[in-house]
Amino acid sequence: MTATNYIQFDADDLDTAKGKGLISTIDRDLDINVVPFTSDNEKAPTHRVYAKSPRGHDIEVGGVWKKKNAEGKPYYTLSIKRLGFNANLGRFPGQDDPTLQAVIEWEPRD
Repeated sequence: MTATNYIQFDADDLDTAKGKGLISTIDRDLDINVVPFTSDNEKAPTHRVYAKSPRGHDIEVGGVWKKKNAEGKPYYTLSIKRLGFNANLGRFPGQDDPTLQAVIEWEPRD
């Protein structure tokens, strides 16, 4: 795959699927692993996001949260706090594969 900013999940049910992807910014490229996370806390993420340290260690860098829009439809957001990177996940352009999600960056609100 030559696309940037995506997560390829291993199943249609994103709530329980694992994923691998890439986040590219002007100053770095992060290969990421997305792992389901369960918690009794309703504000907890649905997934933890990991990247490799310079020495190759898996480090937690962020999370994926499931939210609902004004009409009550679910959607997912991704956040990597140390980078100040925030994004929504959405259908990858030109694809019918629901497991391939584009990472659509957005600026945080003041």
